[in-house]
Amino acid sequence: MSLWSRIRKAVSALGSGESLAEVFSHLRAPPERSVAFAIAVIALGAKMAKADGHVTRNEVAAFREVFTIPKGEEKNAARVFNLARGDVAGFETYARRIRDLFGPRHPALCDLMEGLFHIAMADGTYHPAEDDFLARVAEIFGIDEHRFRALRARFVPDAPPDPYAVLGVSPDAPLDEVRRAWREAVRASHPDQLMARGVPEEAVKIAEKHLIAINRAWEEIQQERG
Repeated sequence: MSLWSRIRKAVSALGSGESLAEVFSHLRAPPERSVAFAIAVIALGAKMAKADGHVTRNEVAAFREVFTIPKGEEKNAARVFNLARGDVAGFETYARRIRDLFGPRHPALCDLMEGLFHIAMADGTYHPAEDDFLARVAEIFGIDEHRFRALRARFVPDAPPDPYAVLGVSPDAPLDEVRRAWREAVRASHPDQLMARGVPEEAVKIAEKHLIAINRAWEEIQQERG
């Protein structure tokens, strides 16, 4: 059964009148976490689109920044988007349910934040309301401000990304410490590591883009230090 069929099944299992946010209560087993991850990205992406006022933008195009969506499956992604967008439950309710599912500061929550940044930047702009939204979600997830700034530095093109911020190290850190941070980031970006954390195979392009960013940051630091 494909990821998108599993998403459809999970959503269809909700009781009459149940909020989409309740779906995370039914997806706690490790094999189901990839479904929860996908629904979380789509649902929070919908809430973010509503927050910045661009509720009419092409959500499927934005989600293709994160997921491989086979032809004919767009309707399943769009259905989750529309359910979340029209849900009376606020985005903070969704964020807390997801945090409770994975556990505070779980690595998958950073992966999820990356997915949301991809969606935020899919239209080429980063709205202040999106920044407020993502900062609040990160706070609920237990992601500290330093890590949040490092994530934002990789995605928001208002200035050239600070390679030290991308790797999450201080500019005065010894080169050996920077190298360790780079190696750890490379290991964490391996698709097998992401899938072990609950990221669905259809979203491993997160790892590809992450790897490009951290390798570029490491190269820039090496050139800077000669």
